[in-house]
Amino acid sequence: MKFVAVTACPTGIAHSQMGAENLEQEAKRRGHDIKVEIQGAMGAENELSADDIADANAAIIAADTAVSRDRFEDIPLVKGTIKDAVNDVEGLMNQAETAAQGDAETEVTVDTDEADDEDHDPGSPDVRRGGDRSKSLVARLKRLLS
Repeated sequence: MKFVAVTACPTGIAHSQMGAENLEQEAKRRGHDIKVEIQGAMGAENELSADDIADANAAIIAADTAVSRDRFEDIPLVKGTIKDAVNDVEGLMNQAETAAQGDAETEVTVDTDEADDEDHDPGSPDVRRGGDRSKSLVARLKRLLS
């Protein structure tokens, strides 16, 4: 199979590069071709051409910033975070393979938090996003100044 991908993070320095490298290595390991465009603060690197996209079986967008999906209207699209490309590239590639074999109008969104939140009501007070408050900058400053 042939894939195209876009990786993007707000700064575009480390995570975008790592995600792109992981996608390239995983595709190669599975015997697929892939071309990855990296977007960041410095612009786009290794830009995808219209021919690259037209020849692809599916597209992957692994981004924590806004990436235009207009270019990928005619092929299956898998959307995940840059964290997915860095930490769960196998899952992201599995979704892309599934999308490539399915309907061309399919858009798959990878939700890696789904398994973690299965037993919790999102509105319940015990579910918190954003990490441990005791380690926040405000909490550390309060301890320092008290």
